[in-house]
Amino acid sequence: MASSLELPLSDLLDAILAGLDTDFPAATARLVDLLSIASISANPAHAGDCRAAAAWLRDDLESIGFTVTIHETPGQPILLAHHAGTGGAGPRLLYYGHYDVQPADPLELWTSPPFTPSMVAGPYGDRVVARGAVDDKGQVMMWIEALRAWHRAAGGPPVPVTILIEGEEEVGSPNLDPFIAAHADALAADAAVISDTGMWDIDTPAITTRLRGLVYAQIDLTGPSRDLHSGLFGGSAQNPIHVLTSILASLRDPAGHITLPGFYDDVQPISAELAAEWAGLGFDEAASLAAIGLKSPAGEAGLPALERLWARPTAEINGIWGGYTGPGSKTVIPSQAHAKISFRLVPDQKPEAIAASLRAYVEANLPEGCAADVQIFGAAPGVAVPDTSPIIAAARVALTDEYQKSALLIGSGGSIPVVESLHRLLGLDSLLMGFGLEDDQIHSPSEKFEMRCFRKGARAHARLLAEISK
Repeated sequence: MASSLELPLSDLLDAILAGLDTDFPAATARLVDLLSIASISANPAHAGDCRAAAAWLRDDLESIGFTVTIHETPGQPILLAHHAGTGGAGPRLLYYGHYDVQPADPLELWTSPPFTPSMVAGPYGDRVVARGAVDDKGQVMMWIEALRAWHRAAGGPPVPVTILIEGEEEVGSPNLDPFIAAHADALAADAAVISDTGMWDIDTPAITTRLRGLVYAQIDLTGPSRDLHSGLFGGSAQNPIHVLTSILASLRDPAGHITLPGFYDDVQPISAELAAEWAGLGFDEAASLAAIGLKSPAGEAGLPALERLWARPTAEINGIWGGYTGPGSKTVIPSQAHAKISFRLVPDQKPEAIAASLRAYVEANLPEGCAADVQIFGAAPGVAVPDTSPIIAAARVALTDEYQKSALLIGSGGSIPVVESLHRLLGLDSLLMGFGLEDDQIHSPSEKFEMRCFRKGARAHARLLAEISK
């Protein structure tokens, strides 16, 4: 009888997929273990948990034949792993993921403790509810399980593999670019694979080829030198909250266009072919809004929903505060007012130009005697991934074989800055093959991941490795 290494590729893949199905309860237990670690990068109190998550992943990857190193950074550690592959040659893949998660607040809105993963029944079978379930621990464990299945059946992946897992994605990856630049030789590859995106629906796989970029800012506006009695000074003293809200309100006109000078200078229209493809997807915006308790769409008037979501830039106020907000009354004109604002950018828009325009706009609209400081906490350009690359062609085959349905090429309104970093610093295009769903409640209480997506995602990644090895 032939050993697994001597089997034809199709028979070997069948054995690998069968092994994934047999091992699924153990894979679920491993996912639960990782989800139980409260690796919140934004909270210094959880630095130890971030280290614990990195160590857990190191031990797991070493158990399936990878050589793993944990590298210190000024923030959370970065994990780098290598496997030469069993074929001795072939294209090298660089897998990227992150082990850090968002804070779980507000805790009272969770249906179960965020770091005590629970299995609950849903319309598609079991789902795991925990912080990081889909963003990004669950999706990282999908491709680790695929690599584990190849290790069991064939001694390792069929092509060389490098793994990069960081612990600061949820705080803007401040140490990732310097790390990539310093370890460019160790990270050299032919393509990157990232699972941090979503499917079209539970039955329809998708590859994301467009991502919006981001400029995230905080505006701190100061008026009088101290809080003032609103009876004694109202009608005379400038109110910083009035000034700030006026500036913020004027950032968009009634038709939903952003008013920053030069904001649209580098925005390119999508092709007629892409517009037609998106129109053919049959997206029901009314149903999508109804699911979150809304009825009327926002954004630029006169444009289709998916174009507004995937191919147009936005400006959104994410938080605003100032003055007295406690119980009861306190009649003050505050000394300061603050707001956080994010701009989602499309390919070709320049984050530094948008940040400069925001600063100039705020300054130009300040009344005499008021001052403002604009801090930029994050800046990344939008990305368009070529849809003709060999890695995307291989992924379309793998996904179609697993789902018996053609994989769609879609956009995403979110940002994954590492995609641009890998292209700029290493010259790599990225395959964005994700398995999240629209209702996974990413960054919200009771985040979840469908176990059906977890299982089929692992199988699709196993198929991808087989397809790449050809």
